[in-house]
This record gives sequence, C-alpha cells and structure tokens, in this order.
Amino acid sequence: MAPDYRTRKYYKSNYSFLWIDRKGIDGRADSLIDCLQNITRIGFSKNKFRLPRIESDLQRLRNLDFDGSDNSINKVLARLEYNLTKAYFRYVSGQRFGFMNPKYVLNHVDVHEQKENTVTYRTLYDIKTERAGDRFYRTAMSMIREDSIADFIRKAEPNDEVYDSLERLLQSPGLSRMQRNRILVNMERCRWRMQDNPQRHEKYVLVNIPSFHLRAVDGDKVLTMRIAFGSNKNKTPLIVSAIKRMDVNPQWVMPKSIVRKSVVPQLGNINYFTQNRYFIRNRQTGEHVDVSSVSPEMLESGDYFVIQRGGEGNAMGRIVFRFDNNLSIYLHDTSSRTIFDRSVRNVSHGCIRVEKPFELSKFVLAKKDDKLVDRINYSMHADVSPVNMKKEEMTERMMLVADTLDRSRLIGSVNIKPMVPIFILYYTMYPDASGKIETFSDVYGYDSLIYQQLRNYI
Repeated sequence: MAPDYRTRKYYKSNYSFLWIDRKGIDGRADSLIDCLQNITRIGFSKNKFRLPRIESDLQRLRNLDFDGSDNSINKVLARLEYNLTKAYFRYVSGQRFGFMNPKYVLNHVDVHEQKENTVTYRTLYDIKTERAGDRFYRTAMSMIREDSIADFIRKAEPNDEVYDSLERLLQSPGLSRMQRNRILVNMERCRWRMQDNPQRHEKYVLVNIPSFHLRAVDGDKVLTMRIAFGSNKNKTPLIVSAIKRMDVNPQWVMPKSIVRKSVVPQLGNINYFTQNRYFIRNRQTGEHVDVSSVSPEMLESGDYFVIQRGGEGNAMGRIVFRFDNNLSIYLHDTSSRTIFDRSVRNVSHGCIRVEKPFELSKFVLAKKDDKLVDRINYSMHADVSPVNMKKEEMTERMMLVADTLDRSRLIGSVNIKPMVPIFILYYTMYPDASGKIETFSDVYGYDSLIYQQLRNYI
C-alpha cells in the first residue's frame, strides 16, 4: 500500500528519526496510540496498524526491559520508530484520502482492447479525486516534529454526514458479516476526496446507480424518478459535472460500436434507413451521403456518421441533458418507455435514460418561466419530422404536418444558467430524502473490489 511504500522509502534514504531523540520517546507516541485505540470503531484491526507491537515495545522501553535477542535496545527503538511512522501514515492518509485509490482500481476492471503486449481498460471512474502526494507526507512529518499530531489526525478524518451515519450503523449489535462489509465499503466511498459532493449544494441532481433512481434536490423540494443505465458490459461511468444545456428533439449520432453491429448489416436496405429516419453524413464536409453508395468499409473507417433525425422514435427521446465529461455520457429521454416498468434497468450503452424528462427540464431551470416551459412542452410533443428536411425529401404527409407546425413555439436548445451540479455516483448504502439509510444491490460488483483493498486493514 502507498503509505507502506512511503515509510520504506523514508528510512531507506537514511533520513532522521521522527519519533526518537536523545531522551527517548515522548508523548507524541501516546497521542498516536490514543487515536489508534478507536480504530476498531471504523471496522479496522489494531494488528494491521501494529498497535499491540507498538504498545509492547513502548512499555519495554519505559521499563528498560531489554535483552540480547530480538528485544535489544537498538531493535526495540528501531521497531518503534518504523512502526509508529507506518501506523501514522496508514491512518492519516487513509482517513484523509481513502484507504484505496478508486481511479486505479475501478479503471482496471473492464478490458476495452487487448493487443499483443498491451491492454487498455474502459474508464469507469472519471472524477477528479485528491490523492496523498509528497506535500501531504511532508506536512504529516512536520506535524510529528511540531507535536501537532492529534490536531492533524482530527482534521484528516472525514467530515461527512453520510460517513457519520454509516459509522453509527457499524456499531449496531447483531450485524452479519455481509452487513458489516457493506457498511465498510460505503464508508470508504465517503473518504474519497472528490472535486465536489452533493452536500455542498442546495440544488443538485444525484444519480446513485445501484438505487436505479435519480433524485433532483432543491432545498426541501425533491423530485425522484426511475432511471435506466449502462449494462454490465457497458457500465455507466462515475462522473461529477454540471448540467449546462438541454437539447430538445436532438439528433442521435450513433456510436461506432452500434454502427458496426446494427447498421452495417443493413446496408442496401433503403427501407431500414427510411423507417428509422437514419441518414449518413460525411464527417469532414458535413454533406449528406446517398445511402445506396455507402460501403461497410466507409462506415467502419470512422469518416462517416450515421445519424437518426430528432423527434418521435429517436433513441434519445425528445430531450437530452448535456454536461461536460470525457466519455460522451448524458441524461436523456427514451422512445422505449416500457423500460421503466422493469425492476432491473441496467440496459443502455452507458447513458442514463430518465423516466420524467419534462419534469426534470422544469427542475433545472433557474426560475419559473411559463413561456419557456410551454415551448419545451410543445416541442417535446409536436411532430417535428419535417424539420430540417428538404422539400424534395418530404412525403405528402410530412408536407401537411409542416403546414400545421407552430414554428414560433419550437425550441432547439436551452442553456442552463446557473448550471446545475450533477453527481453520478455508486453507493450500495445511502440516505433517502429523510436521512434514513437505504440498502441497494451491488449491480456492478464494485463492493467486492473495494473490500479486497480494505482487507489489508481489517
């Protein structure tokens, strides 16, 4: 583990002692021991922090109880110096940043591509998260020298309402091993110092993947809805961002994987493209390409987009909620509304489908604007199939529809100001709107991955 590496590196470099001086060891060691006495409260083992050995050696030193074997004065002092630093580094870095690195562990789960000597993995954790670096460990050592250990440890410990609730729950009598492990892994999630968290905001959108629900919070007002998200093969990544725009009746640019699997086999079937309202566009020039002239090689080259026109039947539904991220993930409506009747809804290619898109559109607006809401509502229900089509491409029915459209009420995009924070997270235990802890299934199997890392301390 990283704190152990730091400990070894420090002493192999022959740097000065941190705990021992000419007078022996003073109360700084006792300050650390006092903090570590409560390590079992957070589910960890005193042995994993060398506490019994530290206490034994400290007692031996104070009683001058040495012998000529493994308990010579030199060996006792050496053990104390090393074990105190190791226990201290383990505790303060773990409580401050987490006892595992989520970015490393979760981004080495699903293989994306495997070649002769290289393996690339899918990005499943895309949240800026602080980690303990040189500066932190230098500060930690300076706290020993300044005799400010207790205060430094106190500031390193999580200051999080969810963490506190889980820690109290861990003290409950009669917990099964499975229940304890689940609490421990969710306490660990609370330690990760992400770039932002919901508790800092009055208004935000929270997608907790294992809950299969979205929660939109604005002070005391809470809007909840069902969601569908990425399948186990195409897991929805964890993201922290802010909703910046809504696009009404968006076009759907197909991912290359879907083009290869679903579209390429249909080349030559003009009806397939017509019925699904697909068209092909040259990536460089932006020009539409005659479907009958397209070959499989052209589509697989990546030089051409397959796009579905916006409107009824579009895979993204009638509205999409955009936010900056590195993985082209967003919230959107869906044309397959029956998906929300299922209890298990991990079915998408990674994006998140929302049950109540119109209600969510009203939520993200900064203030009530009846005219804007009316335009969004009208645009989400109007037949917009003739929009952005050339006259010669329209059928007779489309021409009739075009004549009845109230284009003054149509709206394409709405910028969200101020932007609304969005958190796509993964907790298998999390408080509901009233603060009561709920438990959810570990749909992606992340709990076991985290627990394997925490076993180093349990």
